[in-house]
Amino acid sequence: MFASFNDFIVYIDDLVWGLPLIILVIGVGILLTTRTRLVQIFYLPKALKFMVKNEGDGKGEVTSFKALCTAMSATIGTGNIVGVATAVVAGGPGALFWMWLAAFFGMATKYAECLLAVKFRKIDANGHVLGGPFYYIENGMGKNWKWLAKLFALFGTLAGLLGIGTFTQVNGITSAARNFFDANNEHLITILGREYSISVVITGLIITILVGLIIIGGLKRIATVYSIVVPFMAIVYVVVCLLVLIINYEKIPAAVVEILASAFGLRAAAGGALGAMIVAMQKGVARGIFSNEAGLGSAPIAAAAAQTNEPARQGLVNMTGTFIDTIIICTMTGLSIVITGAWNTGLQGVDVTNKAFQSGLPFAPELSSFLLMMCLMFFAFTTIIGWSYYSERCLEYLTNGNQRSTQAFRWLYILAVFIGPYMTVSAVWTISDIFNGLMAFPNLIALIALSGVVAKETREYLARLKKLV
Repeated sequence: MFASFNDFIVYIDDLVWGLPLIILVIGVGILLTTRTRLVQIFYLPKALKFMVKNEGDGKGEVTSFKALCTAMSATIGTGNIVGVATAVVAGGPGALFWMWLAAFFGMATKYAECLLAVKFRKIDANGHVLGGPFYYIENGMGKNWKWLAKLFALFGTLAGLLGIGTFTQVNGITSAARNFFDANNEHLITILGREYSISVVITGLIITILVGLIIIGGLKRIATVYSIVVPFMAIVYVVVCLLVLIINYEKIPAAVVEILASAFGLRAAAGGALGAMIVAMQKGVARGIFSNEAGLGSAPIAAAAAQTNEPARQGLVNMTGTFIDTIIICTMTGLSIVITGAWNTGLQGVDVTNKAFQSGLPFAPELSSFLLMMCLMFFAFTTIIGWSYYSERCLEYLTNGNQRSTQAFRWLYILAVFIGPYMTVSAVWTISDIFNGLMAFPNLIALIALSGVVAKETREYLARLKKLV
């Protein structure tokens, strides 16, 4: 039935990311936007202020800002660089429009899921926080829904181990290293009958060792490092993209028109408009969720650990992550790719963004590639570490805190990072898409069921907030 394994996983991916899931993702975002009364518009300024202002007496393991940085470390990754390029190449520039739309409604989704994570979290006698979709499904929806919580935890464990947390990230890092150090594949080494650039092998080994050293330290070490690294890497990348846009500012209006026309299939041949629009929508929404993880249920795991007494406040803080990740960073990547025409050159993955940087920046191609390589390495590496925490928490829920399982999982995670560089780009991204979609289903069902709780918490918190003004 299928000519290859890649054909099989593409078939599964199309089933998972069909119109039902796309409608569900956007529909839940619209529902929560309505029930929270456009919280992502009216309270975004307040959220940005709370982002850097921690609660002094809040209960939890890490500060509110560090919890956000931990969540953003997992979202600001290859999705912002490689994922956007993949979406634009596969779905055309119009994929960016659907990415924006998904992010707008996704801000309300992220707000709701992080609010619920804090409201239904557990703090044990040692101060260890347990929280995330599995707890708000079990404690919010009731014990009869524990099977749904287990399902989410299973998919979350697999997503971290076999997709978004390992293969895609380390593959992106090593591809960027090869583009810079050995673009013509002149220095090769044979492994199991296949030839790889020695830069890929060495970079893969270094990343594997660093991952192994860091994930042993747990959440507090991860959060401390990320509160410094995440803001720095985001600012550097935004500055580089801004430079591309400023230098090519006269092309931006035409690029925006191209994005909007492509989003609705207006550039397609007669009779193909609907099909082109569906492809753009599918790729834009899928890559948007891969990038900002709104509705996926991952960010609530980090949000639950925040030192806060106000669930809605932490929801606002984490909502800013989707705004920064997609509305700002992904937009800059996408516009850079469209205005330079890099999306239509026959290139794939990181090579597309690399071409955009080389074409759009007034530097030597080598320097442009170096800048992209460093940004991608920082982005992807922090995502690897962030998802090690997410998937470990999912496994902890599945095994009722069995420490032997956790230790074994860490070694499996390190092994997945080790083999990631040797997988094909298309297969890596397709597998990640599948697990992302499977994670989203249980979480989105819970968000619908608990939308009334979100609305009530929001009303009460905003009423208290107004009294303090």
